[in-house]
Amino acid sequence: MNILRLSLNLLRRDWRAGEWRVLLLALVLAVGSLATVGLFADRVRQALQQQAQSLIGADLRITSTRPFSPDYRKLAQARNLRVVENRTFPSMVSHREQAILGEIQSTETGYPLRGKIEIDDGSVHVAQAIPAGGTVWVDERLLRRLGMQVGDEVGIGNRHFVVAARIVKDIDQSIGFASFAPRVLMNDADLASTGLLQEGSRISYRLMVAGDGKQVAALRAVLQDKLSGNEKMEDVRDARPEIRTALERAEHFLGLAALTAAILAGAALALAARRFVLRHLDGCAVMRCLGAQQGQVLWLFLYQFILLGVVAVLCGGLLGYATQAVLVASIASMRDAILPQPGVLPLLKAAVSGFALLLGFAFLPLLQLRKVSPLRVLRRELGLPAASSWLIYGLAVGVLALLFLWQAGSLKLGLAVLGGLLAGLLMFGWLAWLLLHGLARNAYYFQSQWRHAFNNLARHGRSAAVQVVALSLGGMALLVLTLVRADLLESWQGKLPPDTPNRFVVNIQPDQLQPVRDYFARNALPVPELQPMVRGRLIAINDRTINGNSYPDPRAQALVEREFNLSWMERMPVWNQLVSGSWWTAGENGQLSVEEGIARTLGIHLGDMLTYDVAGSVFTAKVTSLRKVQWDSMKVNFFVIATPDLLRDYPASYLGSFYLPPDKVRAGDELSRTFPNLLLIDTGAVIAQVRNIMDQIAQAVSAVFLFTLFSGLAVLYAALLATQDERSHEAAILRTLGADSRYLRNLHLSEFAVLGGLSGLFAAAGAEMLGWVLARFVLDIPYQTSASIWFVGAGGGMAVVMAAGWLATRKLALRPPLRILAAD
Repeated sequence: MNILRLSLNLLRRDWRAGEWRVLLLALVLAVGSLATVGLFADRVRQALQQQAQSLIGADLRITSTRPFSPDYRKLAQARNLRVVENRTFPSMVSHREQAILGEIQSTETGYPLRGKIEIDDGSVHVAQAIPAGGTVWVDERLLRRLGMQVGDEVGIGNRHFVVAARIVKDIDQSIGFASFAPRVLMNDADLASTGLLQEGSRISYRLMVAGDGKQVAALRAVLQDKLSGNEKMEDVRDARPEIRTALERAEHFLGLAALTAAILAGAALALAARRFVLRHLDGCAVMRCLGAQQGQVLWLFLYQFILLGVVAVLCGGLLGYATQAVLVASIASMRDAILPQPGVLPLLKAAVSGFALLLGFAFLPLLQLRKVSPLRVLRRELGLPAASSWLIYGLAVGVLALLFLWQAGSLKLGLAVLGGLLAGLLMFGWLAWLLLHGLARNAYYFQSQWRHAFNNLARHGRSAAVQVVALSLGGMALLVLTLVRADLLESWQGKLPPDTPNRFVVNIQPDQLQPVRDYFARNALPVPELQPMVRGRLIAINDRTINGNSYPDPRAQALVEREFNLSWMERMPVWNQLVSGSWWTAGENGQLSVEEGIARTLGIHLGDMLTYDVAGSVFTAKVTSLRKVQWDSMKVNFFVIATPDLLRDYPASYLGSFYLPPDKVRAGDELSRTFPNLLLIDTGAVIAQVRNIMDQIAQAVSAVFLFTLFSGLAVLYAALLATQDERSHEAAILRTLGADSRYLRNLHLSEFAVLGGLSGLFAAAGAEMLGWVLARFVLDIPYQTSASIWFVGAGGGMAVVMAAGWLATRKLALRPPLRILAAD
């Protein structure tokens, strides 16, 4: 017997009979959902990465206080990467009788490698090149402070330059304490003529690289061991902690959307596979009577499933590619951003995930088919051969676990969602079984069709509980899509309200504290909270002396080789979160609180004794707490905070952050003139970029979660069809016993109302739990529950399941019982 040919013949027959409809739909939606999520998320990640990279003007940037070795450029060019060098340094900029300190940046042609500089030279447009020789571009602050206009001349060193344009939108700006000065961009060919290149000049050299991501990563790996102690290599994640935070949250949020699609697809496949197996018991029994071996029966159906998988993967991949293209074209901000084309990897991941879901949820039921007894031909009551439930469910859970960890992109997120999902499903299934049996025991309080409905559901308690859980998964996707998602994104975007601090004021001396506060009050500006700052170098952890050579990680080396900004406080800042340990109380001395990220990088733990050198004086204190810092709050944050007794007697300066409205920018300029020693740092560009990333994520997540809706509908469809054969048989028996069409219709609607109500309540609970996971582990925001979700879940679940159930079973109440029984 040719197993493959027979398998294809059976496949054609089942295809015409519609047996593959549910399985094929579930699998196509599974692969299509994962492909859509993967392809779209890949494009969004690339776009967000490119937007973030515009803040450093490249994919990779190396900074140094000395000129670079020519080998660095040769190594980059050998990998077909674009390379630009520039130099940045502080210098006085003069106009007529006035002069202020500016940040001069001279650069080569080709700058910037990422992002675009917008200038105003009479009309606002994107710059197509760098300033021509003898001209400079300057930012708005320089024009305001020197009372200049485009076309005027400025003096820099030994030269005078014509201001050819005002910089409207800049890139590649640091937000450290050296970025206080107005920006001046000039052609690198003019730098030598200024006479500013002298021995001992405070010049920062930058080598900027951009190109293929894999080649950039390869270059980074090669250069890692070649960098000297005064050279630092960074990408946007290293340079911008607030951008790094936003990008990580975007990736986790989009990854969670893929997880939701995988969960729903698995549920639909499990229900569809079970229905398929049950409907083929008779055929397998006949084949066993005709001499088919168990292995032949298994391969007969396995060939069909593999072929189905290939077709579904191809259709799902095409569907995913087409839908993500339509999605990008339908969202204005995405269309205007000119997103890069997605890679092939998301399609491969979707295909592998589809086959894994198919085999994980259908392979063991197929193993049961090969064990169908030939006696079933005579004894129809012989059902599906017994199989280990732990083995069936264990394989499905194992497949989901692997997909979770693969799709999430974060071990912590994947394990948290997987653990919560399994616990929730087990709890919901157990509660559904208890509630259904409880309703059956108290059915005498209700009318006849309700009593019949409760008893019928309790009689099939296990399958009814599975159906409730499956329906609740689909409902959870709907609730997360419509209610929870909007609340979460609104709360996250609310972390950067319109009055988010956009200026840092640094280097306030103790005797200037009150005059600075008075200045803010006089100009109707909110008085910033000013924090003390002391510079100190970490020299020992416990009894071990440390330096740059103590760590292999370049970031750790850079951290211990520079001075830290230390501060002292009685109370922890409200925008910090205690991770472990405890904050000190009034009167407690000799304690330190360390930011968890730097603690992890430097190997610092609770209870460690840290020794700092502050201006030649040494002190040692114990680490009693670790904090999580909200870098994207744009407020003053410190890696290390001490009790007041440790630092109060050291020389300190003060700093603070505040919001400067656009109509008060001249008040900021006047602050610098009134207190010449103060450094005023503008972080408005960084805030705008973080807000832009948040907006992009909000639209992306809204669209990506929309495609999980289709998987949720597939679960609903599969759950209703899973019991259609049983309902058809029971309807025929009831009709034979005298039940009319109206009674059957009311009976079915009563069952669907119970299933829908329970599934809606469980869907609301699941949506609340998933919302909490998103808030706690992804967006790092407090989660606020909403009472309306319970009413919407229960009412909506009841209405949707009743409507869908009525459409699926309306013909059963009208079909003659003899026709149904004959078909069975």
